[in-house]
Amino acid sequence: MSVADDIRKNSNEAFGVSWAVRDGQVVPAAIDLKLSNDAVRFADATVLYADLDGSTDLVETKKWQFAGEVYKTFLYAASRLIRRHGGTIVSYDGDRVMGIFISKNQCNDAVSCALEINYAVKNIVQAELDKGWKTDFKIRHVIGIDISEIRAARTGVRGDNDIVWIGNAANLAAKLTALSADQPTWITKRVHDRLKDNQKIGSKGEDIWKSWKWGQHNQDPIFSTTYWRAIS
Repeated sequence: MSVADDIRKNSNEAFGVSWAVRDGQVVPAAIDLKLSNDAVRFADATVLYADLDGSTDLVETKKWQFAGEVYKTFLYAASRLIRRHGGTIVSYDGDRVMGIFISKNQCNDAVSCALEINYAVKNIVQAELDKGWKTDFKIRHVIGIDISEIRAARTGVRGDNDIVWIGNAANLAAKLTALSADQPTWITKRVHDRLKDNQKIGSKGEDIWKSWKWGQHNQDPIFSTTYWRAIS
């Protein structure tokens, strides 16, 4: 069979076969799904994308060793904290990591994670960078968080495949990371509406969130913060 025939056969089978869908209780691994039209559904899942800001300029203007160390330490900090808050790391994409949260308090877990990532980047990773290199470079990042119904499906070829996450939260959380790193944490109104008071109010009783209209997406209401939560 030629490559063209193989692609045609795959497309024909995908477009012509009903999906087998089951509700998920845990975040699946690729091995838990078939390559055919097989999906795991979550009525609600919260997606967190943590993205290193300015990575193109970083690799173009700095030594590769320096850039590599920034990548590695940022992604380690973000990933370590995603796991700490009960999230599951589902993909790395260059300078970003994607986590899924499915607990009862998933929005609060994801936001707690984001605030701690902000602390870790600015107060731990940056401090160690300053010790290791003579540089004025400042690590900047953006986190996007959204919640929606999501389905997980397996995609790729035999021997080389992964999970694709189908749902608004996966798309919009990623798009939020294109916004300004001056506000490191961005969430949708859906997430904000589910936050408990301790995720909305700062240590002095102030509202830590700033409201915006998302010009790149139908003027949807979104929220951002520069706040962090210390970790030990």
